[in-house]
Amino acid sequence: MIPLTTRRSGPGRKPGRLNDRSAAKLIVAAAFALWLPTASAAENLKIEGLDVVTRHGIRRFAVEIADTPATQEQGLMYRKKLGAGRGMLFDFHTPQSVSFWMRNTLIPLDIIFIDADGRIVSVARNAKPMSDDLIPSGGPVLGVLELRGGRFAEIGAQVGDQVRERIFVH
Repeated sequence: MIPLTTRRSGPGRKPGRLNDRSAAKLIVAAAFALWLPTASAAENLKIEGLDVVTRHGIRRFAVEIADTPATQEQGLMYRKKLGAGRGMLFDFHTPQSVSFWMRNTLIPLDIIFIDADGRIVSVARNAKPMSDDLIPSGGPVLGVLELRGGRFAEIGAQVGDQVRERIFVH
């Protein structure tokens, strides 16, 4: 936190008014506060159930729904952990080719690209934290599921497996 101070009263100064230096500190503090990620952004996301159907069975996850430009831009940035049964589902509303990056993402993620029918079309396993490298979907997708890095392999999932969630047509 940046302390904000005002100069004491003196000749030519009015009590309680910010001087140029204090005003600059206030502007910097306000800009910094707006830049900082907030827990409230994550707390306001809807959480829904999602199933990944593999040859080894059905795996259930509680996923945060990122369905607006703001929530999609934030994604899982700045998170320090993600539970084994948790994830984030990006709902693009219409099928489209997308690319992801790991900027400001502190943990490795499995990024799972899913078509409109709920079929997994491609996967980026253990995407490197803090990387600006683009990770393309490889074709049109309706949704993207992000899980803790390594979780895709742990549950025995493969390209072609089915994801069940309300946004996908079954």
